[in-house]
Amino acid sequence: MPYHRIKDLREDADLSQRQIAEILHMHKTTYRRYEAGEREIPLNIAILLANHYKVSLDYLAGLANQK
Repeated sequence: MPYHRIKDLREDADLSQRQIAEILHMHKTTYRRYEAGEREIPLNIAILLANHYKVSLDYLAGLANQK
């Protein structure tokens, strides 16, 4: 999964890592690791991110360039 996409989406939404971690009900460190590519993003979190940013899972996974 291209982890830069979740960072780009977060920055485009003017959210901090702490804010998106709170939205996802997780610790900031856990989210930071997803964004840095240090941890795989679980499907349920990917679905929450896609819904929050109103993009497809294919876009998050790098399978599509259209949001």
